[in-house]
Amino acid sequence: MAIASTVVVLIAWASLSEIDQIARSQGQVIAGARTQVIQSANDGVIEGYHAQLNPARMGYTITVFAMVSLRSQAESDLRQFEEHIAKLAPVRECHMLNGEIDFVLKIVARDLQEFQEFLTTSLTTAPHVAGVKTSLTIRTSKNLPGVPVGDE
Repeated sequence: MAIASTVVVLIAWASLSEIDQIARSQGQVIAGARTQVIQSANDGVIEGYHAQLNPARMGYTITVFAMVSLRSQAESDLRQFEEHIAKLAPVRECHMLNGEIDFVLKIVARDLQEFQEFLTTSLTTAPHVAGVKTSLTIRTSKNLPGVPVGDE
């Protein structure tokens, strides 16, 4: 399912509309609330806006976490791996770790066959990969974006 760029623009616009509604409900001046949001974006506190899509409704029924070990931890090798991973759409998150495993990846796929093909053609063949261990998600009980704010 493709989402038109127009929809993305509408989502961003809707976010500003919600700011207006929240400001009104808190008794704040709308212009002030918008100014704070814009300033937070300019300061790098807000990195972007997104719609939280339902993976299953989008056709992605499989979520896998892959623990990747590299042959070398030289900075140039780490960067080559990261640059390769950045181009792979099924990889939704990539975190470099301290310890036995070098990277943990969050990967989505439409089904097990699609994931297996991705694993054997794109991940295990990535630059400097020594080994990959995967764990299939059974269910997600918590999935919050960002960091805690205020009393959260």
